[in-house]
Formats: sequence, structure tokens, C-alpha cells
Amino acid sequence: MALLERDHNAVQSWRGNLPVTNRYTFGLAGERFFREIKDNGRIMGSICHHCDINYVPGVNFCERCLNPVEDWVEAGSSGEVHSFTLVCVNVDGSPKEVAELIAFVRLGDGGLVHRIGETSIEEIYIGMPVEAVFKPASERIGSILDIEFFRPIGG
Repeated sequence: MALLERDHNAVQSWRGNLPVTNRYTFGLAGERFFREIKDNGRIMGSICHHCDINYVPGVNFCERCLNPVEDWVEAGSSGEVHSFTLVCVNVDGSPKEVAELIAFVRLGDGGLVHRIGETSIEEIYIGMPVEAVFKPASERIGSILDIEFFRPIGG
């Protein structure tokens, strides 16, 4: 029976443990992106010269024209707050002991969702210039958490 011919109203379940194992990988572009953060404390993007787009994080293929993207450039460690929220609940639904300020920080034509530090919900605003605060090189492991948070630039 073809997928579209199945009775989608029939309830199906799996009893017991689900026998699924997997290993998440960053992929080639993600590997390069996180290695640069870990090894050099810098945020890299890739540029599609055909569409004039600076992807942050970097990609291997342009999402618009599907051409290979081979040129990587430093995106810088500063950007601006594009959107933000105050997170008061943990993933499991329990209340957080301390609320976290999270923002989408625009870098190039993309950006990162990350913690915002050294400011408050009353002080943050859309368009606020922020900069990445990296962990010391000896503590970096090749993760987005190698950036501790973004903090406001200036006063």
C-alpha cells in the first residue's frame, strides 16, 4: 500500500524503548564554522557572489541560487539585536531559577540565537548593537556555547 493510500486515522503506537541511535554532525559548513569559533575565537560566514549574500553561519550552497559557496569571510563579532525574549521556563516546563534573556543577533545576512548578558529586559531594544563574548581559548570545545553571550556595545 502506498503512503498516500494508508488510513491516516488509524492509531499506531510503539511499546517499549524506541530502538533509535544516531550521531548528530555539524556537516562540512558547520564543522568549519564551529572550528573557527573554537580555534580562533571568530565568527565566520560564507558569501554567495552570485546573489551577494553573506551567510552566517556559513553554508556550502546558496539557498537562493543553489550554487556552491566557497568563499568564507570573517563576519566579525558584533551585530545587532533583531528580536529578543525573556525565557522563564526550562525545556521540561519547570520554572528557571534565573530568567535568561535570549535574542536573535543579526550578523551579515544571517545571525545567531544566543544569550544576552550585561543588560536587562528593561534596557534591551531592537537594533541594540552587541558583541560576542568568547570563553577563554583553553575552555572552548567547538560548540555555540564557546560564545558565552553577547553584550551591549558602548553605553
